[in-house]
Amino acid sequence: MTHAVTPSRTSLDQLCINAVRVLSMDAVQQAESGHPGTPMALAPLGYVLWTRHLRHNPADPGWAGRDRFVLSCGHASMLLYSLLHLTGYDLPLAEIRNFRQWGSKTPGHPEHGLTPGVEATTGPLGQGVGNAVGMAVAEAHLAARFNRPGHDVIGHYTYFLASDGDLMEGISHEAASLAGHLRLGKLIGFYDDNRITIEGETRLAYSDDAGRRFEAYGWQIQRLEDGNDLTALDRAIVAAQGAADRPSLIVVRTHIGFGSPNKQDSHKAHGEPLGADEITLTKRNLGWPSLEPFYLPEEAVAEWRKCLDRGARLQNEWKKRTDAYARVFSAEARELTRRLKGELPAGWESALPAFTAQDGSVASRAASGKVINALGPKLPELIGGSADLAPSTLTLMKDAGDFEAGAYQGRNLHFGIREHGMGAILNGMALHGGVLPFGATFLIFSDYMRPAIRLAALMEQHVIYVFTHDSIGLGEDGPTHQPVEMLSTLRAIPNLVVLRPADSTETVEAWRAAVSHRHGPVALVLSRQKLGFLDRTRYGAAAGVARGAYVLSEASGGKPKVILLASGSEVGLGLGAQEKLQGLGVPARVVSVPSHELFAKQPKEYREQVLPPAVPKRLAIEAAHPMAWYRLVGDQGEVLGIARFGASAPYQRIYQELGLTVENVVNKVQKMLSQ
Repeated sequence: MTHAVTPSRTSLDQLCINAVRVLSMDAVQQAESGHPGTPMALAPLGYVLWTRHLRHNPADPGWAGRDRFVLSCGHASMLLYSLLHLTGYDLPLAEIRNFRQWGSKTPGHPEHGLTPGVEATTGPLGQGVGNAVGMAVAEAHLAARFNRPGHDVIGHYTYFLASDGDLMEGISHEAASLAGHLRLGKLIGFYDDNRITIEGETRLAYSDDAGRRFEAYGWQIQRLEDGNDLTALDRAIVAAQGAADRPSLIVVRTHIGFGSPNKQDSHKAHGEPLGADEITLTKRNLGWPSLEPFYLPEEAVAEWRKCLDRGARLQNEWKKRTDAYARVFSAEARELTRRLKGELPAGWESALPAFTAQDGSVASRAASGKVINALGPKLPELIGGSADLAPSTLTLMKDAGDFEAGAYQGRNLHFGIREHGMGAILNGMALHGGVLPFGATFLIFSDYMRPAIRLAALMEQHVIYVFTHDSIGLGEDGPTHQPVEMLSTLRAIPNLVVLRPADSTETVEAWRAAVSHRHGPVALVLSRQKLGFLDRTRYGAAAGVARGAYVLSEASGGKPKVILLASGSEVGLGLGAQEKLQGLGVPARVVSVPSHELFAKQPKEYREQVLPPAVPKRLAIEAAHPMAWYRLVGDQGEVLGIARFGASAPYQRIYQELGLTVENVVNKVQKMLSQ
């Protein structure tokens, strides 16, 4: 059954809306792949929001004062691509025709940094909801920090569009719960209630009243029974903008594949092309003036392109406000500009602490906590927290205040026990700009964050993860909490830098590298147990951390016969074994390898200085799965790791039982050299 056009809708409005539907149908059909139905259903919402409410300038997609729009249901990418093309972004029709093809700017799911105007890479459902919450967090924090009476230079809205799938995924529950608790009034979501998923009707697996659920989270809820009613959509958005004390969700009843005589309200309009014959029928049903693929009437394009003039006017008005602000609050304006550009403040590194022998043995999580508190005053953009683990991860910034409803200037974010949501929120904060976000939990729970970590790497966003309790060294909590496989699996994520420091001084250098890093996230992997102090007058300088690996202790008594490689707590084992081996007449070099990724980026000459091809006998030592080490040890090398789950006991006993001892390292080296 098809639905009649709403009588109050003008013919030009209808033509503009149907332009989105036609582009979406044609692009998916040409690609023979994609999701046409949701863009067809949501075309009226996109039209009203993007032409009347969304503050954006297609000529300057990065304008800092713009509203943010996140398409959480990334499979509906043709909705976003149609809106970008029609409103005048640098996305020509040729790119729409090239939908989902090699080298195009219109991939199957939107990718930030590839397509102008795409605010976030979305696809894994629910991630975009969390990204939007993070953007709203960043906006609220910057507004509280920089706005002054009569001078609101920060004050945009963040909109997101979610599907049934987004709201079924657990991550959206976590993010929405926190957003409601924080009362983020500049956050407005739309729930596309089309009641269809890939397998069929949502009733197969879903009977939630999403509106009531969000209401329980503390959101304002509005319900629109006709997603084609432009007047109702307009009024609902205005009402949502007026709810300054809480986020808003607008539940919009739509019809997937709207206008298709045979596939409207069917799962067949979800994940596959409509088919050439059905597209012909649909265009006729919609009254479209041409059956030619990708045809766009000039009057519709002209109406959409009014967004260019509107956007230029909005941006110019914002610039006048920021210029007036700068005249009165010059220091604040310079600081805001610096932060929005992502530039680090001059002299920030001078705040990094130094550890001495008098500090003794220090857990790297404790050293990290000291670094965070030293950097806090020098890096005001540093903001973050943990998933209810700050007393264990030691990530609380003293005297920085809590970020909470009514006190958004605080820099300690309490994410609650929500690792899934935390990961996506951190990404949204980084995407927004003006803040340097970090999030902490135990390394074992990085798996809860993995989709968000992967997306941060894909988007090249500067997010810092603080993962503590990094190995069997956490002891009595047992195998459920001992992250045997996490290091290898994190190292497998392209564009993620993993740093596992061996002592307090390496921890300082790891933080230096993490803050300085660009174009991707950084994971700091830290110990629960104390690590011995490494005297740098005796051992190699910890500045080598920036290169991923360095010679910590050179062999004595001749050229090395074996190289011992290790990270984190196991570096101490390597040093102990080196001493024993040299007493046995076996010169051994010890190489600290805090980051495989940074080492891989070094010139070949440096890598061969550290790991000379002439010394093929190598033993890597790490209290984790050995998988990641084989490319470093080579064909004649071995790895002393853990290819099983841990155990519940004092950590010293676990190390002994699993063979991570100086004696076992020495025995393995002797056996290796005898072969």
